[in-house]
Amino acid sequence: MSSLKGKIDFVAVVSVTDANPNGDPLNGNRPRENYDGFGEISDVCIKRKIRNRFQDLGQKVFVQSDERSDDGFKSLKERADGCEELAMEIKKGKGADREACAEIACKEWLDVRAFGQVFAFKGNDVSLGIRGPVSIHQAVSCSPVDIISTQITKSVNSEPGKDGKASDTMGMKHRIGFGLYLIKGSVNVQLAEKTGFSQEDADILKESLKTLFENDASSARPEGSMEVCDLYWWQHEAKTPAVSSAKVHRSVKVEALNERPKSYADYKITLEPTEGCVKAEEYHFV
Repeated sequence: MSSLKGKIDFVAVVSVTDANPNGDPLNGNRPRENYDGFGEISDVCIKRKIRNRFQDLGQKVFVQSDERSDDGFKSLKERADGCEELAMEIKKGKGADREACAEIACKEWLDVRAFGQVFAFKGNDVSLGIRGPVSIHQAVSCSPVDIISTQITKSVNSEPGKDGKASDTMGMKHRIGFGLYLIKGSVNVQLAEKTGFSQEDADILKESLKTLFENDASSARPEGSMEVCDLYWWQHEAKTPAVSSAKVHRSVKVEALNERPKSYADYKITLEPTEGCVKAEEYHFV
C-alpha cells in the first residue's frame, strides 16, 4: 500500500425524500433537528453507513452491526480475541506493547485505521485508544425540514389461541418530506501515517461515499429515498495545505430557489474557486 499523498477534504450532498435519515431515540425516534428546525444526521450514523459500505466492498471491519456480522463474532471483545496476533500481545498484560497492539489492530481492520478505536475490555489489563485520521462532521440540512408523523396500528394476533382480531396496537412513524444535507469531512495525513491509512484506503472511502446508501434500505428509509447527489473531493498535495478545511468546505455554495424546497431541483449548487487550493474532483449523480 502507498502512503497518503496529501490531506483530503470532501463534501457530499445528500437528498432525503419521505424518509427518516436518523431518528433520535430520546425524542420518540423523530428525525433529528436543531432548535432552528434544520435537520441533522449524526457523525456516528454516517460512520455506521461508511462501515457497512466497507464491508460490502470486501474490507474487514471491527465495529460491525449485529445483523451484518460477517465473521461469526457476537461482540467486539470476541472479535478482538479472534485476532490471534492481537490476543497474544494483550495476554502479556501490563507488559504488553501498546504501540504493537495499535499497529496490529490498524493492520487488521480498515475502520480502525480510518476512524480510530478504543480497546478497553473487562478482564484485560491492556487498554488503548487509537486516534483515526478520518473526521466526519454532523450533517445539517440546507433548509429547515418538515417532520411528518403518521399513526400506525397492528391488527393481527401475535399469539396463538386468541379468538378474533387482536386489539390494535398504536404507534407513530416519523419522516421528513424532503431535505438536502451536506456531509463534510477530512483525512489528516499525520494521523494517517500513524495508523497506516493509505492512498488505497482513501480510494475505498471515496467509493463508499459515492454509494453511501446502497444496501441501507429499511422501513424508515425505503429504497431510493436517500441519495448521494454530488461528491466534491479535494486531494491536496501537501500534508498541511495553506487553505483550511473550513474554507474548502465553504466553497460549496447551496442556494435555495424558493422558500420551501421540495426537491433537489429547488436548489442551485455551485463550487467557488478557492485561491491556493487544488481543483476538486467532482462527481454528480443526479
